[in-house]
Amino acid sequence: MNFGQSFRLAVKSLMTSKMRSLLTMLGIIIGVAAVIIITSLGNGMQNYMNDQFEEMGSNLIQAQVWTTGTSLDIQAEDMYALVEKYPQYLSGVTPYKTVQGTVRQGNDEFKRTSVYGVGETFYNIDKNTIMTGSSMGQGRFLSYVDVERAQPVCVIGAYIEKEAFGGDALGKTLTVSGAPFTVVGVLAQNGDNSEGSSDDCIYIPYTQADRLSQGSYYALYMFTSIDRSTAAAAKGIVENRLLKAYHDSDYYLVMTSAEMMDAMDSMVNLLMAILTLIAAISLLVGGIGIMNIMLVSVTERTREIGIRKSLGAKGRDIRSQFIIEAGTTSAIGGSIGIILGIIMANVITNVIALVLGTGNDGFVAMPTLQGIGVAFGVSVAIGILFGYLPANKAAKLNPIDALRYD
Repeated sequence: MNFGQSFRLAVKSLMTSKMRSLLTMLGIIIGVAAVIIITSLGNGMQNYMNDQFEEMGSNLIQAQVWTTGTSLDIQAEDMYALVEKYPQYLSGVTPYKTVQGTVRQGNDEFKRTSVYGVGETFYNIDKNTIMTGSSMGQGRFLSYVDVERAQPVCVIGAYIEKEAFGGDALGKTLTVSGAPFTVVGVLAQNGDNSEGSSDDCIYIPYTQADRLSQGSYYALYMFTSIDRSTAAAAKGIVENRLLKAYHDSDYYLVMTSAEMMDAMDSMVNLLMAILTLIAAISLLVGGIGIMNIMLVSVTERTREIGIRKSLGAKGRDIRSQFIIEAGTTSAIGGSIGIILGIIMANVITNVIALVLGTGNDGFVAMPTLQGIGVAFGVSVAIGILFGYLPANKAAKLNPIDALRYD
């Protein structure tokens, strides 16, 4: 009996008892669908994060410094002096300080609004974007004079403009920790324009942030290198300066955007691997289900096996028939699981786009051909592996005993 005949017999056997076949394939369907969904989410997350880092720029360098409370502490002036000393590697720097304070406008209080102290170089006038990727919508960003003189001005996100000022914020005033700030610019909408989102933010001069925060446990500086090729050398310059100041690398951490991307990718890959292993348990359960139903099938078809053997069928013919039948069962289940996984991935993409308000330009959970191929191959392999024991049992049946089986 050739492969085509065995395959047709396998399909006929599955169609004879549709409900039993479906229940047999259920573990495979769920397992493959879960693997497809998990890999799709992982790939979508990696692509989304990489796009966000690309918006920030491949030449971005972040230096996080923990203060010691002594004269050894690095000041913003030291970082600016470093840029002036190495203009062939560093093109700019800005402090980036989080301010813990209450934001108010009139009688309204905004508890989840993020307030940051930055310098004028946080904004790239050529790209019309800030270092975190948002672009200017109205007005202007903070200027050198604003920072140097600690002017009480601010740039706000789209959510604050809508909720606090009804869409007309330029020239109006809000307070941060009781200090008044005049709105000179509004960022374009970048997220879903909701409370706590990336649109719920305020940027003030870092010199004002120093006054409001009255000290902090650490400071963050964002450098930009001349281009991507000089990022590694620029990082080394920053590290050397910090090591010279603190004499201990435990007080600071310097990373380029490329290193941050690699670190995030590693975390996502590890998470995907763990979740995929969990999903693989369903494939194992599905394989056990296939082995169980094949053992039942061998018992039910004992007389058929005896007749075929008495007519000259060899053990390998019987074995191959049942192995092909098991592989066919898992292959059909895997195909259904792939289709279900792709549909669910698209549904999740649309849900996330709706929640984030990013449309088709945001997070996209789409499975790769490689992932689909691996999932399908594993499902077929599991069917063959777990189908071998029943097939081998059928091949070893004595034809006389099989014919006498009732």
